[in-house]
Amino acid sequence: MDKVRNAVVDLLVQVEQDQSYSTISLKKVIEQQKWTAKDKGLLTELFYGTIQRKITIDFYLEPYIQKAKKIQPWVKQLLRISIYQMVFLDKIPDHAAIFEAVQIAKKRGHQGIAKFVNGILRNFQRNDLRSFEEIKDVDERMSVQYSIPKWMYQLFKEQYGVEKAQQISESILTAPSVSVRIQPNYLNQEQVKQLLLEEGVQTRESILSNRCLIVEEGNVFLSKAFEKGIVTIQDEASSLVAQVANLQPTNKVLDTCAAPGGKTTHIASYLEPSKGGHVDALDLYEHKLKKIQENAKRLQVDDCISMRVLDARNVQEAYPTESFDAVFVDAPCSGLGLVRRKPDIKYTKSLKDLKSLEKIQLEILLSASKMVKSKGSLVYSTCTINKAENRELVNQFLEENPAFGIEAIGKWIHKDTEDITILPNDFNSDGFYICKLVKKS
Repeated sequence: MDKVRNAVVDLLVQVEQDQSYSTISLKKVIEQQKWTAKDKGLLTELFYGTIQRKITIDFYLEPYIQKAKKIQPWVKQLLRISIYQMVFLDKIPDHAAIFEAVQIAKKRGHQGIAKFVNGILRNFQRNDLRSFEEIKDVDERMSVQYSIPKWMYQLFKEQYGVEKAQQISESILTAPSVSVRIQPNYLNQEQVKQLLLEEGVQTRESILSNRCLIVEEGNVFLSKAFEKGIVTIQDEASSLVAQVANLQPTNKVLDTCAAPGGKTTHIASYLEPSKGGHVDALDLYEHKLKKIQENAKRLQVDDCISMRVLDARNVQEAYPTESFDAVFVDAPCSGLGLVRRKPDIKYTKSLKDLKSLEKIQLEILLSASKMVKSKGSLVYSTCTINKAENRELVNQFLEENPAFGIEAIGKWIHKDTEDITILPNDFNSDGFYICKLVKKS
């Protein structure tokens, strides 16, 4: 039996039936077995690709299975990965995709299931693809064409207009890049690029962040530069959060929603413990703080980071008011800027979820603001592009907190704006929002 495709079928069943996180499920499977680099590549491509294109795949598949009685979950996933290969992958011939599917169906099921799978896939191969033009409702058509839930497409359209909504929806179907952030501030992009090249890792400079490189070839995780803490994995949009704060070596900093620690360790790179510079990192869960600890040790900044399990809405229970020069709130959010990287978000989130998050975000921001010293800064960020969780929420906060004002940071992305909104199609990075608030007195 083809172990790669069989593993993908199991993973897809897990994610859909048990609502497991795709990234965690895939990581476990990769760690549990000794896969070749080629197998890992195919496993990842089939798994994420099928999730990304699920709505489109089901549209193509529907006429061939509509008369079938109940289809077992694993059989449905087997058909999906086969259609994905036949429609979206050029390197795998149709006959190979069909053959492997039939073999898996035989071994996992019985001859009847194998015949059923073979019949559907052969029939699909013979016919032209269904046209999206069959769908009269325009929003529904866009939903199917871009494999995005209708409510999500409508949200993008309402907030950014038809053209941008289509650009966003199309861009999140493309594979995410691997971005590394340079940890030591005395090293620049060109220097680290050369270091990695010597180890067989080819990169290009990020045009969004001068602290990041985009990996084009090679395994950066196996490099000495990664092992020694010269680079760490962080999206280029996310790397701007610590930069916009303009931290000083002596600053006392609070990072309220810190895990897994990409921003915390970046913040720490600007601080000097010998001069009193320190960051307190908070998270709700102990196991997540352990991840920060591991990263901090590898990146050699553990001497200026303290960690505490604490709900960010209750910071006043642990710290005196106005005790930090800078406070960071990377708020729990809908994650709509991460759909390219975590495609299962499309199927696990709803409009109702978005509304409930806004209340939590505002509570965290209000609580964290009490920790900011006079003339200190409060940096609010999210990995969503939903305006209600971003600027609209900031405006709501400012109505209740006139002591704060916005410091313009648009220059960081070469825009004349007060805050930063990065759409997934702008730089092919994660979608992100950043706003820097300053306490006036």
